[in-house]
Amino acid sequence: MNLDIQHLMRPGTLNLAGLPPLSLYIHLPWCLRKCPYCDFNSHEWRDESGQGGGIPEQAYLQALRLDLEAALPLIWGRTVHTVFIGGGTPSLFSPAGIERLLSDVRSLLRLSATAEITLEANPGTFERERFKAFRAAGVTRLSVGVQSFHDPHLSVLGRVHSRDQAMAALQEASDCFDTFNLDLMYALPGQTLAQLRTDLETALSFKPPHLSIYQLTLEPNTYFAKYPPQHMPDDDTAYDMLDLIAESTLQAGLQRYEVSAFARAGHRCQHNLNYWQFGDYLGIGAGAHSKLSFAHRVTRLVRFRDPRQYMAQAGQGQAVAQCDEVSRKDLPFEFMLNALRLREGFSLEDFRDRTGLPLSSIEPGLKMASDKGWITLQGQLVKPTPLGFDFLSDVQALFLG
Repeated sequence: MNLDIQHLMRPGTLNLAGLPPLSLYIHLPWCLRKCPYCDFNSHEWRDESGQGGGIPEQAYLQALRLDLEAALPLIWGRTVHTVFIGGGTPSLFSPAGIERLLSDVRSLLRLSATAEITLEANPGTFERERFKAFRAAGVTRLSVGVQSFHDPHLSVLGRVHSRDQAMAALQEASDCFDTFNLDLMYALPGQTLAQLRTDLETALSFKPPHLSIYQLTLEPNTYFAKYPPQHMPDDDTAYDMLDLIAESTLQAGLQRYEVSAFARAGHRCQHNLNYWQFGDYLGIGAGAHSKLSFAHRVTRLVRFRDPRQYMAQAGQGQAVAQCDEVSRKDLPFEFMLNALRLREGFSLEDFRDRTGLPLSSIEPGLKMASDKGWITLQGQLVKPTPLGFDFLSDVQALFLG
């Protein structure tokens, strides 16, 4: 579709005091194997004959550049503070390809001199010295998708790496990067509390500056949703596991600053923080989502999902498949869906600035949440309580239009 910047700039019912910080998300959609729990826009690479082989790296990088060029009028003059290269498995791309990508980004955008640049990497694509090459290409932060250190659990999750490969990749990440993230999952099929404790002890032995830990959920349109795995831990066991995670990370000097994120001082993920603080982000690549603010409206854009169709459309300067304005009645929920994930909460001033709405639009929801003991109101600051963290979806639902 053609985007009319003048149409987006026209008067409207919102009045944003200013534009929020801007991030860039870049989606690299291919994987060696699609994990059965994954609902992201990821694709096992097959060439036109239906066989495996090298991904179309150069063609896709050219499409990303053309996509970014076409999007520039939407963000003209704005500084990009963080870049996140996600997937898929971005580490399937060569270090030279990532260097070309970041060079294009720097040539087209006003990138902050201190920009955090994150690359997702999987141990299954790990080669010694490869992470060092990504660092030399301009990546400042690595996010390593380990998920488990238990080989049988890795097999059930469809991961293509082993415990030993995960250990080697994390050692390399620790050697090459000042800050890196380790991804773990819990409440896995057949997982016991003792097995999770072992996973946590192994993960923390690498002294990760940042740790993300997610409960396995059966998302719609995944293999696991159609064929649920057996022996899933019950809710009580999952809560016990979460208590163990909170206790272990605290003892290791990691602070829980978001529902699923734990970090040492100075190592919070700035890119994700911008999401949670309802900042703006431009997403390029197959199926990438964007949230962009203008003086009188907040919009969401989606790129074409199929990688081949995306590359064809980007070549014509029309990679956007859908552009929608977020309605006034939906904005409070959209804001709370993100901001209430943060342990430190948000300021009422930020709500006004980033939605263009008056505080009266959320006062009933805030009162109900406060009466239930789910949030505290301290002057201009709204913070979820520990109970609110446990019932996060219920708190957020209070703000549905």
